[in-house]
Amino acid sequence: MKVLVTGAAGFIGAAVAMRLLERGDTVVGVDNLDPYYDVDLKRARLARVTSFDRFRDIRADVSDPGAVREICDRERPDTVVHLAARAGVRHSLERPQACVDANVAGFLHVLEACREHPPAHLVYASSSSVYGANRALPFSVRHTADHPLSLYAATKRANELMAHCYSHLFGLPTTGLRFFTVYGPWGRPDMALFRFTRNILAGRPIEVYNHGRHRRDFTYIDDVVEGVVRVVDRPASPDPEWRGESPDPGTSAAPYRVYNIGNRRAEPLERYIAVLEAALGRKAERRLLPQQPGDVPDTLADVDDLTAAVGYRPDTPIEAGVRRFVDWYRAFYSV
Repeated sequence: MKVLVTGAAGFIGAAVAMRLLERGDTVVGVDNLDPYYDVDLKRARLARVTSFDRFRDIRADVSDPGAVREICDRERPDTVVHLAARAGVRHSLERPQACVDANVAGFLHVLEACREHPPAHLVYASSSSVYGANRALPFSVRHTADHPLSLYAATKRANELMAHCYSHLFGLPTTGLRFFTVYGPWGRPDMALFRFTRNILAGRPIEVYNHGRHRRDFTYIDDVVEGVVRVVDRPASPDPEWRGESPDPGTSAAPYRVYNIGNRRAEPLERYIAVLEAALGRKAERRLLPQQPGDVPDTLADVDDLTAAVGYRPDTPIEAGVRRFVDWYRAFYSV
């Protein structure tokens, strides 16, 4: 296939592009190298995939409607994997307009390009953040997700609703993937594992929010990529059992699906830190802080629907995943 991957220099985007290339697909990678975090890291991710002849590296911003339309008009991809976004709860608090421009307007431009040049499947990134004020664990796509606690979560829920409109109106097969705390080598510097590692190695205290009482469904990058690629190969189709009298939030009479991608384990944050300390061979000095605005205390993914649909079975424990991250971090930063 020819697959268009937006956010191809991002953490998940570069890893998905790599897997698609390794299996023989052609990948058109789109990224604007936004400097909201380290551009050198983004370029290093891209360097791994640009070595493939079947990778085309395009510098463009999805918030520019003309750019997205022109790329789809020229490339005519078989599948679109839309991963470009301004990610992160805290970032959306600091730069709300940038979050909306990238996540809402950018997604609209992708949808419009797909309407004009329909691919077999549009797969896009959502987030576990959409569950918001929901406290019923594990989080299931059968639950409603209409009480977001951050603007970032609201933009991702908006993406799901927008996708459903285009699936219903134009028959565009769309699948949204709610990622649960993705971590691993080549990760984002603003995420906890990256920040903790940097500070521990530098002898600085780590900031632990909610006094360390969070529980998170930490999902290793390879498990996430496996889920994404399996979904790419299975375009969404209408659910013949769907009824408007008792609507199922995860499916539709339109070719629309939403799935969780998680590890199926709610790990206490303190255990995650202990695993990191063991991998680094150093103890962390903790600075305990209150819960941050917009944060969800606990997450846990119900992945039964994804398992039933594509055979998804995550199998990376945090001990292995954190060790691989630490090994990568030490090698990449020579520390």
